[in-house]
Amino acid sequence: MLFKWHVLDGLARGTIDLAFRRWARPRVRAGSRLRTGVGVIGVDGVEAVAASRISDGDARRAGFASRSDLLDDLSKQREGRVYRIALRVEGPDPRVALRERGGITDDELADIERRLERLDIASRHGAWTMRVLRLIRDRPAVRAGNLAPILGQETQAFKRDVRKLKELGLTESLEVGYRLSPRGHAFLDRVGKRTPRDR
Repeated sequence: MLFKWHVLDGLARGTIDLAFRRWARPRVRAGSRLRTGVGVIGVDGVEAVAASRISDGDARRAGFASRSDLLDDLSKQREGRVYRIALRVEGPDPRVALRERGGITDDELADIERRLERLDIASRHGAWTMRVLRLIRDRPAVRAGNLAPILGQETQAFKRDVRKLKELGLTESLEVGYRLSPRGHAFLDRVGKRTPRDR
């Protein structure tokens, strides 16, 4: 479940606590936790509703100026029932603290390399982790749609790969594109300082 940046900001400030989506079937359930740029969002409830039951107050709690604006947004979504999702910020995303750590110990370096190796081995398109990390380092804040063709990938496949690196605290998403985290920079710096024989 994706959120626009102004919605994330409203969730963080407490002015937004609802979302509405049109789905063929629910994609989240009560008790789900979603990691976002403003922290972990908890899903308190998911309920199918008739559009006629949505009020102006509901629309404002979802970040819209009016009910008509919300209904217009729903009309642009895919076919399906309308769901009302109750949300709240539970706390910080644990990946944030991880990616902000600029220093990497020898044990952490070895652990990251093991994880990246497993991702490369499991990939259907060959070893990709170091190529993607270096590409993001060299081209921060560039859309995934512009980066993916450089590696001969489809955009959605590229995005999935970057999310795996984000899970390791090596990258972070921007409003447009990505950048390496301090941890990501520290990792590439450590790898780059090795002698060719050690790499």
